[in-house]
Formats: sequence, C-alpha cells, structure tokens
Amino acid sequence: MTALWPAAEQDALRAGAIRWLAARTNDGLDALTSEEIGEFTFGGVSFRLMDPQRGIRKPRQFTAALSIRTTYRPEGAERPYEDDMGPDGLVRYKWRGDAPNHPENRALREAMIHRAPLIWFWGVGQALYKPVFPVYLIAEEEAQQQFVVATDGLQHLQQTTSPMEEVLRRYLRQETYRRLHQPVFRSMIMRAYESSCAVCQLRHSPLLDAAHIVEDRHERGIASVRNGLALCKIHHAAYDVGILGLTPELRVEVRADILGEVDGPLLEHGIKKLHGRPLMVVPRRRADRPDPDLLQIHYERFRAS
Repeated sequence: MTALWPAAEQDALRAGAIRWLAARTNDGLDALTSEEIGEFTFGGVSFRLMDPQRGIRKPRQFTAALSIRTTYRPEGAERPYEDDMGPDGLVRYKWRGDAPNHPENRALREAMIHRAPLIWFWGVGQALYKPVFPVYLIAEEEAQQQFVVATDGLQHLQQTTSPMEEVLRRYLRQETYRRLHQPVFRSMIMRAYESSCAVCQLRHSPLLDAAHIVEDRHERGIASVRNGLALCKIHHAAYDVGILGLTPELRVEVRADILGEVDGPLLEHGIKKLHGRPLMVVPRRRADRPDPDLLQIHYERFRAS
C-alpha cells in the first residue's frame, strides 16, 4: 500500500502542476492532448495529472482529489454527467454515481473541506483538453448530487440576503464565464480552425482570439463552435466594429467607406485587399463550420452600418 505524502509535499505537487500547465498552455490560452498532459513530472518522476478512465483523479499518495475531468461532447451529443452553471453564477460538478460515500466523492469532499486547489480538464476535442486552474469546491448540494465549483478569487464570496446579492450573482456569473467558459470556447474554436486566423491564416496563438459570430448576450449567442471564428486580434476588432463582414457564403466584405480610405500598408494589405475573398481557413468538419443563420444575423447588421 502506498503511503500518504506529507501535506507539504502534496501542496508542492499541486503548485508545481499548476505552474507547469501555465507554461505549457501559454498561460491558459491553449489546450493540451492527453499525451501532452501525461508528460508532467514531479521530482524527476512521471506523475499522472488526469485519470484516463475516471472523471476524478485522486492519487494514492493524496488525501484529496487532484483533478476533475469533463468529457468532450460533439454537437448534439450528451455527456454521461452534465456539469452546468447554477443560479448563483457558479458551476456545478456532478458526483461519481449516486452514492455519497463513493471513494471519488469522498476525495472531492476532502478537497472541499481543505480548500485544496483542483485542476479541471475540460474536453474540447477527442483526447484534447483545456486545463482550467485553479478551481475550488466550495459547497456540496447533496439533493442534486453535485459540488459547487468556484474559480480562483471567488471561493470566499458567500451568498447573502442583502440588496447586493443580485450584483454579486452577476459578478460571479461574469467571472465564471471569463475563467471557465470562455477559455473552453476558445480551445474548441482553435481546434476547429487549427490555431489559424480564418481571414489571414496567422498561426501565432497569443495573437488569436475566439470571436463570437453573434455576441453571447444575444438570444442565440451560445458558446458553440458553430457560433465562432478564429480571428487574429486585428481582424477580430475589425469584425466586431463593423469594418469587416462575412457573408453566409463565407466571403469577406469590407465596409465601403474603408475601401475608399487611403492609409498605410496595414489598412491596404491587411484589410482592404481582403474584400471579396473567401475565408482562408474553414474547419475540416462540416459540423464545426459557421452556422449560416448566425452569419446572416451578423451580416445584416454589418450591411446596415
């Protein structure tokens, strides 16, 4: 039987894993394959951060869970466990099975009690995961068989009955999207577009964004691959402010007044010469390609501008 590590050594591994993931993911921007995640070492020895079969990783040397995993779900498919956001703006992570004393549920409970930082591996493709770190379990909802998950900096914020509760709830929801859902959305888009700008083919990850075709506050603005484009920061900004549009047939258009403007080489070659050209990068899988109806919504707004 493997002996438990001292608490300080367990803490050191958690901190080392988070530093390693930050370096390997470009400070959280990029997703990693299962094989890449398996390259982590601690003290020169290989150490598994994610369980290949189970959703919850509790090393034998640890008193509490180290990581949790959400499996990849293609469009229209269901996951075996559905993790979702609650009315308080925080995400839920389901128990393993329905037995509260299942060893993996006990491991999560230990992480909650001791406020241990966890890594959440969120599936964004086959054997491709977006690591989100650190996250904390701050409560357990036994009736719903789930734990409440908070991102760093939110774990000590508690719900109250004060008039500020709705403000707090909105803040928590915004922060959860910023720390969890938006990075996952970005990783899904980068996978579909092979980390290339759809308009100009730029392939430098730090200069790429996952752009919504229809903004997330729109009733149809879900964080789905079909509602996204991989765009470099310049073309993302141009798309958002209506300088650059995209037809439902995936052809780029530039606003008429910009076409008549005389400026430096960036405007001439980086914007104006795109007019009338098809997208340079389109997802290989048809299921990942932009939704024509969503493109039409944005294109009509572009034309009206």
